Amino acid sequence: MSFKTLNMVALSMAAATISSVASADTLADIKKSGDITIGVANEVPYGYTTPSGEPAGESPSIALHVLNKLGVEDVNVVVTEFGALIPGLKAGRFDVIAAGMYITPKRCKQVLFSNPTYSIGEGFLVKNGNPKDLHGYADVQANDVKMGVMSGAVEYGYAKDFGISMNKIVTLPDYPSGVAALKAGRIDALAGTSLTMATLAQKDDRVSLAQPFDELIIDGKSVKGYGAYGFRQGDESLRDAFNKELASFIATPEHIDLVTEYGFGQHTLPGNMTAEQLCQP
Repeated sequence: MSFKTLNMVALSMAAATISSVASADTLADIKKSGDITIGVANEVPYGYTTPSGEPAGESPSIALHVLNKLGVEDVNVVVTEFGALIPGLKAGRFDVIAAGMYITPKRCKQVLFSNPTYSIGEGFLVKNGNPKDLHGYADVQANDVKMGVMSGAVEYGYAKDFGISMNKIVTLPDYPSGVAALKAGRIDALAGTSLTMATLAQKDDRVSLAQPFDELIIDGKSVKGYGAYGFRQGDESLRDAFNKELASFIATPEHIDLVTEYGFGQHTLPGNMTAEQLCQP
């Protein structure tokens, strides 16, 4: 299987042509052409590209396995900001969001989701020693602090639903910007999944994962994110083909072995949760 990282500028020039005539059957098209384009947000360990331009992370790795089963040999990769993934998909800049995107009812109104491939809770990245003593959303709500969230990510909605004042929330384009803001003192905690925060902490000796972390509860329910693949509305055949392959792959020894290097495994399996259930408001 071959890979190619595509330039967003070049793709945007062709977006009008691609999106003006939406494919009646993207699955048939990719099987005929043997190639497909996936979108990632360069978020380790969910979906990113290596220095050589190859796709890596939990979501692209599983996608490559599925696409191979579907007869696709060439995979093009578009790297964009997380907040631009859904607009890029709808504009035809890529065919599948392979970024570990959480399934939410709001997003379900814009794109089709596969069934989830993992489930993970929330966490904070803080300066070493956790100087503001922040161990959960309630601490942000109760104190004069700033919490950073990535643009387009679910943490903004979590903060709003939890009742945190929006003047305490700083929106950042990506997690590297969030780590820089944290070290510079522009924010006091960076919010994200526990897996992402732990991965970021391993890469910088000036920041740490806030421990212990209070489980996030909103409206009496525990908040856990379920990540999946996103498809354009109308691409049910491609989504269904993905789901069929996922059903026979997720939780197998081969799957666990594939995602272990990214920090996923038995502890992140989604169980019997489906996209249909998660799309319910």
